[in-house]
Amino acid sequence: MNTLLLLIVVALVLAFAASAVKRVPTGQVISVYRRGKPRLLQPGTHLTLPLLDRMGHRIDLGGRVLRFEEPLADAHGVRGTVYWQVLEPERADPVIEQADQLIRGGAMAALREEPTALQTDRRDLGSRLKQSMNQALRERGMMVTRVELDIA
Repeated sequence: MNTLLLLIVVALVLAFAASAVKRVPTGQVISVYRRGKPRLLQPGTHLTLPLLDRMGHRIDLGGRVLRFEEPLADAHGVRGTVYWQVLEPERADPVIEQADQLIRGGAMAALREEPTALQTDRRDLGSRLKQSMNQALRERGMMVTRVELDIA
Protein backbone atom coordinates (compact mmCIF):
# COMPACT_ATOMS: atom_id res chain seq x y z
CA MET A 1 0.00 0.00 0.00
CA ASN A 2 2.77 2.46 0.96
CA THR A 3 4.75 1.47 -2.13
CA LEU A 4 1.77 2.19 -4.39
CA LEU A 5 1.24 5.58 -2.77
CA LEU A 6 4.94 6.38 -3.15
CA LEU A 7 4.85 5.43 -6.86
CA ILE A 8 1.84 7.68 -7.44
CA VAL A 9 3.52 10.61 -5.69
CA VAL A 10 6.75 10.10 -7.67
CA ALA A 11 4.78 9.88 -10.95
CA LEU A 12 2.94 13.12 -10.13
CA VAL A 13 6.19 14.92 -9.28
CA LEU A 14 7.79 13.71 -12.54
CA ALA A 15 4.74 14.79 -14.56
CA PHE A 16 4.80 18.21 -12.88
CA ALA A 17 8.53 18.58 -13.59
CA ALA A 18 8.10 17.52 -17.22
CA SER A 19 5.33 20.06 -17.75
CA ALA A 20 7.62 22.80 -16.43
CA VAL A 21 10.12 22.36 -19.28
CA LYS A 22 9.25 24.27 -22.47
CA ARG A 23 11.25 24.00 -25.65
CA VAL A 24 10.96 26.88 -28.13
CA PRO A 25 12.10 26.07 -31.69
CA THR A 26 14.38 28.38 -33.65
CA GLY A 27 12.44 31.08 -35.49
CA GLN A 28 9.64 31.22 -32.92
CA VAL A 29 8.87 32.84 -29.59
CA ILE A 30 6.20 31.94 -27.04
CA SER A 31 4.45 34.49 -24.90
CA VAL A 32 3.98 33.51 -21.25
CA TYR A 33 1.73 35.32 -18.80
CA ARG A 34 2.38 35.38 -15.07
CA ARG A 35 -0.12 37.42 -13.06
CA GLY A 36 -1.28 39.04 -16.29
CA LYS A 37 2.17 40.35 -17.26
CA PRO A 38 3.57 39.02 -20.53
CA ARG A 39 7.11 37.90 -21.20
CA LEU A 40 8.61 36.17 -24.20
CA LEU A 41 10.44 32.87 -24.27
CA GLN A 42 13.15 33.06 -26.91
CA PRO A 43 14.36 29.96 -28.82
CA GLY A 44 15.86 27.36 -26.52
CA THR A 45 14.81 25.38 -23.46
CA HIS A 46 13.12 27.15 -20.56
CA LEU A 47 11.72 26.27 -17.14
CA THR A 48 8.29 27.60 -16.30
CA LEU A 49 6.04 27.35 -13.27
CA PRO A 50 3.05 25.27 -14.44
CA LEU A 51 0.59 26.60 -11.87
CA LEU A 52 1.62 30.26 -12.21
CA ASP A 53 2.57 30.63 -15.87
CA ARG A 54 -0.07 30.59 -18.59
CA MET A 55 1.14 29.92 -22.11
CA GLY A 56 0.04 32.54 -24.61
CA HIS A 57 0.74 32.64 -28.32
CA ARG A 58 3.33 30.76 -30.31
CA ILE A 59 4.59 33.44 -32.70
CA ASP A 60 6.44 32.43 -35.86
CA LEU A 61 9.10 35.01 -36.76
CA GLY A 62 9.45 33.76 -40.33
CA GLY A 63 7.39 35.04 -43.20
CA ARG A 64 3.68 34.34 -43.54
CA VAL A 65 1.37 34.40 -46.52
CA LEU A 66 -2.19 35.74 -46.69
CA ARG A 67 -4.29 35.24 -49.80
CA PHE A 68 -7.46 37.22 -50.37
CA GLU A 69 -10.16 37.65 -53.01
CA GLU A 70 -12.61 40.52 -52.69
CA PRO A 71 -15.00 42.41 -54.94
CA LEU A 72 -13.60 45.86 -55.58
CA ALA A 73 -15.89 47.93 -57.80
CA ASP A 74 -18.79 47.10 -60.08
CA ALA A 75 -18.04 43.73 -61.66
CA HIS A 76 -14.33 43.88 -60.95
CA GLY A 77 -12.68 41.90 -58.23
CA VAL A 78 -9.20 41.72 -56.87
CA ARG A 79 -7.18 38.72 -55.82
CA GLY A 80 -3.93 39.09 -54.08
CA THR A 81 -1.24 37.63 -51.92
CA VAL A 82 0.30 39.54 -49.03
CA TYR A 83 3.60 38.36 -47.60
CA TRP A 84 4.16 39.57 -44.05
CA GLN A 85 6.19 38.85 -40.93
CA VAL A 86 6.43 39.69 -37.26
CA LEU A 87 9.33 42.01 -36.43
CA GLU A 88 8.62 42.80 -32.77
CA PRO A 89 6.82 39.89 -31.06
CA GLU A 90 6.22 41.83 -27.84
CA ARG A 91 4.16 44.40 -29.77
CA ALA A 92 2.48 41.83 -32.03
CA ASP A 93 1.44 39.45 -29.24
CA PRO A 94 -1.81 41.23 -28.25
CA VAL A 95 -3.08 41.35 -31.85
CA ILE A 96 -1.52 38.24 -33.43
CA GLU A 97 -4.85 36.39 -33.50
CA GLN A 98 -6.42 39.22 -35.52
CA ALA A 99 -3.41 39.75 -37.81
CA ASP A 100 -5.07 38.21 -40.87
CA GLN A 101 -8.16 40.40 -40.46
CA LEU A 102 -6.01 43.50 -39.88
CA ILE A 103 -3.97 42.87 -43.02
CA ARG A 104 -6.96 41.95 -45.17
CA GLY A 105 -8.87 45.01 -43.94
CA GLY A 106 -5.84 47.24 -44.51
CA ALA A 107 -5.43 45.94 -48.05
CA MET A 108 -9.10 46.49 -48.88
CA ALA A 109 -9.10 49.98 -47.34
CA ALA A 110 -5.96 50.92 -49.27
CA LEU A 111 -7.45 49.57 -52.51
CA ARG A 112 -10.64 51.58 -52.01
CA GLU A 113 -8.59 54.74 -51.41
CA GLU A 114 -6.76 54.29 -54.72
CA PRO A 115 -8.80 56.30 -57.26
CA THR A 116 -7.34 54.52 -60.27
CA ALA A 117 -6.75 51.08 -58.79
CA LEU A 118 -8.06 49.29 -61.85
CA GLN A 119 -5.99 51.27 -64.37
CA THR A 120 -2.57 51.35 -62.66
CA ASP A 121 0.33 48.97 -62.99
CA ARG A 122 -0.03 46.05 -60.56
CA ARG A 123 3.54 46.37 -59.28
CA ASP A 124 3.17 50.07 -58.62
CA LEU A 125 -0.19 49.51 -56.94
CA GLY A 126 1.25 46.65 -54.87
CA SER A 127 4.09 48.90 -53.75
CA ARG A 128 1.67 51.64 -52.68
CA LEU A 129 -0.53 49.11 -50.85
CA LYS A 130 2.53 47.78 -49.03
CA GLN A 131 3.51 51.27 -47.87
CA SER A 132 -0.03 52.06 -46.77
CA MET A 133 -0.42 48.83 -44.80
CA ASN A 134 3.00 49.15 -43.20
CA GLN A 135 2.09 52.53 -41.72
CA ALA A 136 -0.62 50.86 -39.67
CA LEU A 137 1.18 47.56 -38.99
CA ARG A 138 4.58 48.89 -37.88
CA GLU A 139 3.16 50.17 -34.60
CA ARG A 140 1.87 46.64 -33.98
CA GLY A 141 5.26 45.02 -34.59
CA MET A 142 4.44 43.55 -38.01
CA MET A 143 5.53 44.38 -41.55
CA VAL A 144 4.28 43.60 -45.04
CA THR A 145 7.23 42.55 -47.19
CA ARG A 146 5.51 42.11 -50.56
CA VAL A 147 2.08 42.43 -52.20
CA GLU A 148 1.12 40.65 -55.39
CA LEU A 149 -2.18 41.59 -57.04
CA ASP A 150 -4.32 40.13 -59.80
CA ILE A 151 -7.17 42.43 -60.79
CA ALA A 152 -9.94 40.63 -62.66
